[in-house]
Amino acid sequence: MGPEEHSKEFDLPPPSRSGTMSVEEAISRRRSVRRYRREPLSLFQLSQILWAAQGITSAQGLRAAPSAGATYPLELYVVVGRDGVDGLEAGIYHYNVENHSLSRHKGGDFRDALSAAALDEEFIAQALVDIVICALYERTVWRYGRRAERYVHMEVGHVGENIHLQAETLGLAVVMVGAFYDEEVSRVLDLGKEAKPLYIIPVGKPR
Repeated sequence: MGPEEHSKEFDLPPPSRSGTMSVEEAISRRRSVRRYRREPLSLFQLSQILWAAQGITSAQGLRAAPSAGATYPLELYVVVGRDGVDGLEAGIYHYNVENHSLSRHKGGDFRDALSAAALDEEFIAQALVDIVICALYERTVWRYGRRAERYVHMEVGHVGENIHLQAETLGLAVVMVGAFYDEEVSRVLDLGKEAKPLYIIPVGKPR
């Protein structure tokens, strides 16, 4: 893959800011689901989930999930399988918050490798899309010192719940995965030394 293809940016559809399911209903329906149909997500569905996770929600640049001191230490990567999302080739993509877009990070289907790095959990390989949330702790450490680790872990919980509830409103299923080998996930994603994976979230249409 050449450098131009590697950095290619894909615009996402604008997110919706209203829906037909109440927050109360989404909370009551929320369950961890590990079995998915082999039907691709639409680009809008992926767009909406990423916006719910980290999308900008104000003119001042504030985001969908709370962050200590608005330091925003989290980065989202999307592992897309073959025919996983309409209009996207298999690969690993990075979510660009400011532009609400995706940049291709790596080409190819890496779901099996990600599954192997997560104690061989088969549902990670079976889901057509896996979201991996990573943290750059230094963004928060400079301001809060030793308390930063606690704040970052609070934040990733906020983001995970946003994803889970948004998935419910879209008729999608997810499960939160924290059991994996950090170094192996970092290798699969080609993360730098500073970025640390915290969550793997398979996303799909429930079986």
